[in-house]
Order: sequence, then C-alpha cells, then structure tokens
Amino acid sequence: MSESPAVVWLRQDLRLADNPALAAAVASKRPLIVLYVLDDETPGPWRMGGASRWWLHKSLAALAADLAKRGATLTLRRGDAAKVVPAVVRESGAGAVYWNRLYEPHARTRDETIKAALKKAGVTVESSSGALMFEPWMIRTKADQPFKVFTPFWRACLQQTTRSLAPAPRKLTAYTPSLPSDTLDSWRLVPTKPNWATGFEPLWKPGEAGALKALDRFLSGCLEHYPDARDQLGTHGTSRLSPHLHFGEISPLQVRTATESAAAHEPRLQRGADKFLTELGWREFSTNLLFHWPTLPEQNWRDGFDAMPWRDDNAAFEAWTRGRTGYPVVDAAMRELWITGYMHNRARMIVASFLIKHLMIDWRRGEAWFWDTLLDADLANNATSWQWVAGSGADAAPYFRIFNPVTQGERYDADGAYVRRWLPELAGLDNAYLHNPWTAPESALADARIKLGETYPHPIVDHAMARERALAAFAEIRNA
Repeated sequence: MSESPAVVWLRQDLRLADNPALAAAVASKRPLIVLYVLDDETPGPWRMGGASRWWLHKSLAALAADLAKRGATLTLRRGDAAKVVPAVVRESGAGAVYWNRLYEPHARTRDETIKAALKKAGVTVESSSGALMFEPWMIRTKADQPFKVFTPFWRACLQQTTRSLAPAPRKLTAYTPSLPSDTLDSWRLVPTKPNWATGFEPLWKPGEAGALKALDRFLSGCLEHYPDARDQLGTHGTSRLSPHLHFGEISPLQVRTATESAAAHEPRLQRGADKFLTELGWREFSTNLLFHWPTLPEQNWRDGFDAMPWRDDNAAFEAWTRGRTGYPVVDAAMRELWITGYMHNRARMIVASFLIKHLMIDWRRGEAWFWDTLLDADLANNATSWQWVAGSGADAAPYFRIFNPVTQGERYDADGAYVRRWLPELAGLDNAYLHNPWTAPESALADARIKLGETYPHPIVDHAMARERALAAFAEIRNA
C-alpha cells in the first residue's frame, strides 16, 4: 500500500454507496482523508441558504457516523476550497485527490483551477460523475447542440447507457495521524435563537439511511398511484427525495435502478415508474440547462423578458412570504414552506405563478426566497422552475397561462385537507367557501369564527384585474 494518502473531497455526494469518487480512491489502495469543505466564498450570492444549512449539519453528522463504522473519519474545514484543498494536500503529502463533479458555474470554475494547480504540483486528480445519470456534454441534438426542450432531451437520455452502480465499501483505511478538523457544532449551521427549524425534525431524516428509507417507502406505498396522486396537495403522493438527491445522500442512478426493479417485479407499477422517472429526467434537464447557460439563475433565458415591467411592491412580497395574501391555497403553501422547509411541487407552481403574474414581482425575488427557505434548494432546479413559470425560460409554460388560485385550490385540494392543515384559522369553513372565503355569507364566517381582515386577510389583489394586468404586460413586451 502506498503511504501517500488520497483525499476524497465530498461535496453534494454525502453517501458511501454509489459514490464513484470514493470507489476510485479505495481502488487506489492509498489511505484515505475524507474531506468536506464549507465554502461560503466561492458561491457568491448563492451561498447555502438557512434551511439547507440545517440539512447539511444533520447529513454530515450521519455521514461521519457511517464513516466511523468503516474505520474512517470525516475531516471538516471551512473556507475558500481553492485554498483549503491544496492546503490539506500539502499538510498530508497526499498524492491523489478524488471528487465527483458539480455543474454550477462557480463550482466548475473553482474546480478547474484546483485541478490545474494540483496537477502542476504532481498530484493525481480524478473527477467522476456521481450527481447525474448523464453528463451534460453527452446529450446533444442531431445538430450537436444542447437540447432546449425537455421531451426530446429525455428521449435522447433513455437511449444512452448508464454506468454501473458502485457498491459501498465495507471497510476504509484511514490516513493516520488524522488531520486537524473543525467540529460540526462550531459551524453553527443549526439555528438556535430563534430555532425556526423545530418543524423540520419530525418530518425529515437527513443522511444516507434516511434517503434509502424514503425511497423504499415511496416505491412500496406511493409509486402505483403516483401519476394521479402527485398533484393532490393533501396527500403524501410524492417521493420527497429532493433534499436527499440534492445533497447526494442517494444518487439518481440508485433511484432509477430501484424504480425500474420495482416495476419489473410488479407490472402494475410500470405506469407510475414511467412518470416518476420522467420527473427525475427534469432534474437532469435543469442541470443541463445550467451547464450550457450558466447565467440562468440571474438572467432571463429569453431576453425579450428583460423589458417586463415588474412592480417593486415590498408589502405584497412580504404578504406572499408570510402566507397572508388572502388566497388560501397560496397561503397554505407558503406556511408549509416556512414550517417544514418543503413545499409540494404543485403548490410551488401555484405560488410562483401568483407572485409573478398576480403581483407582477420579478421571479428572481421568489427564486431567492426559495433558495433560503427550501431544504432541497438546488441552483439548477430552482432557476429552471422559476423561469418555467415566468415563461422566460427554456421549454417554459406560456406567459399567458395564469393559474387561478381559487380553481387550483378546488381542483388539487378538493376536500380542503391541505388548507385546513396549514391555515387552522379557516378550518371551520365549509368546503364551498374554503378556497374563496370572501364569498362566504356572514353567517358562515361567524360560524367558523372568521373575521376577514382580522383573523384572515382579504385578498391583496383581485384575480380578474391581476390577470388582465399580467396579459397586458406580456403583450407590451411581445410587441416591443
């Protein structure tokens, strides 16, 4: 065995199974330094948000425990990774560094710089594919261009072969003596005063074991009915794997393999499997868009939207963030987000449409709010989804598709379970008025102990007026 150690630099791949970088490092027969760097400098404005930091703390704690069971330790350092990683190499005399690739523009630039510097110093550097099923440069049109439309993109993906799953190592040989390491608590990733994350604990189990358990629960209990249940707000019809996937506690290839295996054993699951894998494909598509158009989080993908007459309405924006718009399905969704760090995907589309098209507030403000409050905040998914709703992105919904929050609530929360859960002040209202309480007679409001404007707000904007205003704005930029 070579005495010169190998550094395994973990980032959004906080797992042992199907971790190509870890597998390559183990195969090198070198003793291992497993490193995580909290780099708040490289991402600039996209440094990790508050909710994501809570998840990171829990995930790193779980990973450290898993590594310890196999004979390794997790070394924690904080700072600019372009300085920290070479410093760890110098301290240890490491002869090799392994990592799995990231695709955010700031990470790509940083990683290229680190790779060049290490290679110049005679260090072996190997990067692997562990975050996607298909690398962005693999999926091209017949004209050798990146895809701009999802359906042909995903069709092309399904024609590609994937790498083999890498099993979790049973035992790891750690480099000794261990390097100095920060303590996880010293990073203060978990809020304390106030602890606004108390609602996260009962709902989530960050870490590799939690990810595998979530996948098993979904495949055994939800997959069959997924195509229909996935849009119903009051049911648990989705996988809730998104934060696990973002932090790499499970790989998309693991998810795909397990899903296909489940459908192969139970043909009745095939319809659900096909739909679920298509949604996994959207994750790949979003990352491809960010890779090929790195300004996606900051700039309209369709530059015609640069002339959109956005409104600078801080009061309306605050009402939206607090779940006080007067539209129950919007408010329920925003409170779900604040309490749980998560929001149902159908609800994400509803609240995004409301902010952009009812309030005429720039999609980038919503994107930034989601970035800070979502446990699954992912730069590619977040940017692509907000631009999709705005109509300014690739393969986007037409701008003139303006969700009516009342009919959306009636359709996707027909029994009112979702609204009643997150808006207890409306719990006593009859279903006939639950999604538009301002239409309820005074007697119904009194029976439900609701005083509009006091216990629950009046709508901050009229739907019909807002719709006409949004369409007029779209016509203005279209004709410019």
